Amino acid sequence: MSKSDFRADCLKRLKGLSRTTKYSRDKKVSVLLEAVIKELHPKSILMYWPMGFEVDIRKSIIKLRPKKKLFLPFMDGVSFKMVPLRYPLERKAFGIYEPPDSYRKYNLIDVAIVPVVGVDGSLRRVGFGKGMYDRFFSTLKTKPFTIFIQPSVCQTMQNVCDDYDVQGDLLITPHGIQYMRNNNVKRTTCWGRSCSCQRVRRISNFKKDYRSPF
Repeated sequence: MSKSDFRADCLKRLKGLSRTTKYSRDKKVSVLLEAVIKELHPKSILMYWPMGFEVDIRKSIIKLRPKKKLFLPFMDGVSFKMVPLRYPLERKAFGIYEPPDSYRKYNLIDVAIVPVVGVDGSLRRVGFGKGMYDRFFSTLKTKPFTIFIQPSVCQTMQNVCDDYDVQGDLLITPHGIQYMRNNNVKRTTCWGRSCSCQRVRRISNFKKDYRSPF
């Protein structure tokens, strides 16, 4: 299976999800996401403003904004940069909503919340094929703890992605949380400390009733 074939299969599956259960799916993901963020204690988070079938995390953004430094992507050529979340948001290309531009360059973030179309056997992201997140991650000073968000599980055991595709640490779906990296992985934070393996294992065991079967 090629990456393009896998992407097409995932898009077909995700776009076919029932609209009547979308609110319930989004709420389950948001509850798990907020619990993970509470456990990680990050100061700064890259979020995303949902579009189409992506998981709607806007309520989580509203809850987190008074407590955390939140950023959203801002289109910048063939990639994007992150800018602080400020209102009003303006609808731009591809129907993406963006905050006002910032002339200050930000390249350090504790946690990144990234929507995914699919995940392959090497735990890498399959997106819409534009490569924007891949280019953006290559500009960061250190790799943040990366949380993939998916409205329903679409995963293959085959390695269909390229080495430059973004690799995640956690995958959150309505079915639960999947810890996606080996046990000795560490991620640098703004405090100069690392996200401990013990903490990540606690996250992966959070709310066992919601854990995915894979």
